[in-house]
Amino acid sequence: MPPDRILIIGSGTMGSGIAQTAVQSGIPTELVDVNETQLEGARSRIENNLAKAVDKGKLPASERDDALSILRTATEIVPDEKISFIIEAVPEKLEIKTKVYKLIESVYPPDEVILASNTSSISITQLAAPTIRPDRFIGMHFFNPVPVMQLVEVIRGLNTSDETTEVTRVLAEKMGKSPVTVKDMPGFAANRILMPLLNEAIFALMEGVADAEDIDSVAKLGLNHPMGPLELADFIGLDVCNDVLQVMHREFGDPKYRPCPLLVQMVRAGRLGRKSGRGFYEYGE
Repeated sequence: MPPDRILIIGSGTMGSGIAQTAVQSGIPTELVDVNETQLEGARSRIENNLAKAVDKGKLPASERDDALSILRTATEIVPDEKISFIIEAVPEKLEIKTKVYKLIESVYPPDEVILASNTSSISITQLAAPTIRPDRFIGMHFFNPVPVMQLVEVIRGLNTSDETTEVTRVLAEKMGKSPVTVKDMPGFAANRILMPLLNEAIFALMEGVADAEDIDSVAKLGLNHPMGPLELADFIGLDVCNDVLQVMHREFGDPKYRPCPLLVQMVRAGRLGRKSGRGFYEYGE
């Protein structure tokens, strides 16, 4: 059975997307973020997305109202006996995630709540190790934009129990997703395949093989990709791409995962893609 209510920590792009997907699936959800401004922005983004769906005839107004009625927001974690599943969606930094887990464990007993991380690259076993619930800790990697993308990677750590895995898969299916169970390896499955492709496209750009538009055209017209690799990197966030490649490079020790120097340089310059208004392309409001 899926949880009666879930708690999502982190109201950025991924956290708000997961929250929207959950409430549209009829799952009561609490979205928590210490940044009240970001939290308000997340709720507004969810409301706007649902309003657009209604305007386009994709969602009845009654279902929009039902979804918003079961979405709560808060700036701190407080006990709720109905919550049995927590999804962490904070920035991809080990120290931040560890701090959040300590806070969770001060509020929710490990025998009552499953803790899932939306990490895209950090080892689930490593994240679970300092917690007091390694058997009830799991990876639940959603993809952006969450309301649209079907895949959820369910990543088992070394100590993750079968029961935890099954509950997570059932929750993903309840949210309308297609869960795929993968091993706890650097980059898991999707980023193990995707990030070297994006990185090689950036190397091709740096080496002058072709310009950005032509590299993306090759992928779209020649490989039948719906989006070019540089456009996709901008969409994901160049900082996120760099972080994932850094983890894979460090964990595997293989130079083929070394982030392209141009990627590193752009991140240092604050050119992070769509979210900063400029990456390999420039974006308006």
